Amino acid sequence: MILNKCLVAVLALALCSGAAYGHKPADMGRKDREIPQQQWTGKKVAFLGDSITDREHIGTEKNYWQFLEEMLGIEALVYGINGHQWSDLPEQAEKLKEEEGDRVDAIIIFAGTNDYYADVPLGEWYSCQPQKTTVSGPETDTRIRRIFQMDGSCFRGRINMVMNYLKTEFPEQQIILLTPIHRGYARFGDGNIQPEESFPNNLGLYIDDYVQVIKEAANVWAVPVIDLNSISGLFPLNKSHERYFNDKETDLLHPNSEGHFRMAKALACQLLCFPADFKQL
Repeated sequence: MILNKCLVAVLALALCSGAAYGHKPADMGRKDREIPQQQWTGKKVAFLGDSITDREHIGTEKNYWQFLEEMLGIEALVYGINGHQWSDLPEQAEKLKEEEGDRVDAIIIFAGTNDYYADVPLGEWYSCQPQKTTVSGPETDTRIRRIFQMDGSCFRGRINMVMNYLKTEFPEQQIILLTPIHRGYARFGDGNIQPEESFPNNLGLYIDDYVQVIKEAANVWAVPVIDLNSISGLFPLNKSHERYFNDKETDLLHPNSEGHFRMAKALACQLLCFPADFKQL
């Protein structure tokens, strides 16, 4: 039954968004542009992240979260800041808590590409140490216990710190992670030239390695991960996809409005299959 409702919502969204962006069948009127009622309608959704989320519209006239407002009827609360890494997200999350408290319904995190570029080590999810525990009998047994590694100098440790805060402060909210999209060449000045993703960073790590860590976080922290790296289809390494990015000569890193629309459409279909919050009525 849940799957059927999800499919109905996805079909309704496709009909609505297709018409609203220039694909309206000839025999349909204005009603086909209305947002279909579904679990995300009217929800407050916070967005944490970097330049692709920033309100300043880096490389675009319209961001993915603005398209999601139109497609799903959400209210976007935007905290992403250009250049931010996962180590900066606690500050964004704390600002969200201060300004919205429990009024927010869902939190979406879209970050990681700047950690890759900054050569942040991947690190480990846990440290391990022997500790006594009670087992059947009752008896006491010493076992190796794993403990979350809260290490801001490594990628997994940064994710642990953010997720621990969000799980503590927002227990009724939906929390969703997005993987970084593919990276093309970018030149923002002689001191900031970023090779495309076929080259590793200074640690010998590729963007794929950071994408994989975020996928792991789904099971480590019991949250959904939407693999935007895959489902958006954006692939700046192919010339035919230069149209989706800010500048084919100097910025194949930031999507333009067409690229943001593509991300939003992929996200909307995925979001319709998840609860918008876990608050009891």
